[in-house]
Amino acid sequence: MTTRGFLLGKFMPPHRGHLFICDTARRMVDELTVLVCSTDDEPVSGKARYLWMQEAVPYANVLHLHRDLPQQPEDHPDFWRIWREVIREFHPEPIDRVFAGEPYGFRLAEELGAEPVIIDPDREAFSVSGTAIRDNPAAHWNDLAAPARSGFQKRLTILGPESTGKSRLAAHLAEKFRTRMMPEYGRAYDVYYKQSHHAKGTHWTGEDLMVLAETHAAMRAALSPLAGPLLIEDTDAIQTAVWAEHLLGEPLPALERFAGEDPADHYLLLSPDTPWADDGVRYAGAPETRQWFFDTAKARLDALELSYDVISGAEWEKRTADAERAAEALLTAPVVAGHHG
Repeated sequence: MTTRGFLLGKFMPPHRGHLFICDTARRMVDELTVLVCSTDDEPVSGKARYLWMQEAVPYANVLHLHRDLPQQPEDHPDFWRIWREVIREFHPEPIDRVFAGEPYGFRLAEELGAEPVIIDPDREAFSVSGTAIRDNPAAHWNDLAAPARSGFQKRLTILGPESTGKSRLAAHLAEKFRTRMMPEYGRAYDVYYKQSHHAKGTHWTGEDLMVLAETHAAMRAALSPLAGPLLIEDTDAIQTAVWAEHLLGEPLPALERFAGEDPADHYLLLSPDTPWADDGVRYAGAPETRQWFFDTAKARLDALELSYDVISGAEWEKRTADAERAAEALLTAPVVAGHHG
């Protein structure tokens, strides 16, 4: 005879404590159903949680309930009847065991005519909570279910004119925060595809710039799962769009659209008040051109209403200190409603 198990939760977000309960439950029944419950006014998307749980517990039948229902018995006199009927709507078959990590599981099991199994109610195996993770995802990174980590990773992208220390600063921040750095693909593309065949700054096309931007984004997506809670990025498609306008003499609409599709969580815009250093690859050393790059990048960030800090000053120590403070603030910021997932 097939035994059926059931558990529900917000999984906001899914973490190792949740997965421990699910893994225990599946060893005690033949079929396990997990109901992910969400409402509109929650800081993490219900759909994202549902998809994360589907990936995290592939052995279970994961369902999604998105409905405005009472969350505590004191919220409604018919609280238990409402939840009993909703659960039967999603799981019409008889339920043999109800699994939970909290005492509510006793009453829920009684309502469903099932045996209660309460797992680790004092959180002795995994002392983690969704609230703690939302307050500081980076501090609890290893407790997050692996599929959910992409929804809590922060991306810090560095923009600015040439010779302002973007690559050096990106490498420094990656080392400081023990994470990965996404290098500027445009530089490699220029050296290996363009300057090896043409005079510097010539023969650029819109197609070149789109390929460059798309390849950079694909590399970033491949690197992201390896980077932990913070990914440092040396330029992105916004910078490429500024270059397109400089090289082609006018904006490239397709690239402008692409640049706005997946922006970073925060940007560092480096000002051109550092000495110009010609490394043989750079193009735009004239002071007025460097200022144009800065002003144009800033205008794009403003137009897209993106979060950024201007990093200025000729001294490297000041720039790194300001950048480190911005990175730390981003890394430790709590989850904002509607932002993740």
